[in-house]
Amino acid sequence: MYRNRVLRTLLVLLLMFTFAFTVPVASGQRRRYRNPEAGKKKAAKRIGIGTAVGAGAGALIGGRKGALIGAGAGAGAGTAYHYHKKKQWRHRHRRYRRG
Repeated sequence: MYRNRVLRTLLVLLLMFTFAFTVPVASGQRRRYRNPEAGKKKAAKRIGIGTAVGAGAGALIGGRKGALIGAGAGAGAGTAYHYHKKKQWRHRHRRYRRG
């Protein structure tokens, strides 16, 4: 009889401590917001479009050599545009950032 009582008490204490450690604390939770302008797919799309437009314009102006120069310039412009859009989203949504 005494043994069953001790086992039940230990089991109840074990369950109480288990629940205490498994339930997350609400103050420790923080929602993380994702920047929709910062994805790799968007970066590839923006840089690719910039490269294609630059190559097309360069080819019209200066032939093959112009197309290569234009493609490089377009890729640089696409990269700059992507970084600008990422920073613009972060600037507009400052309250979601940590700090």
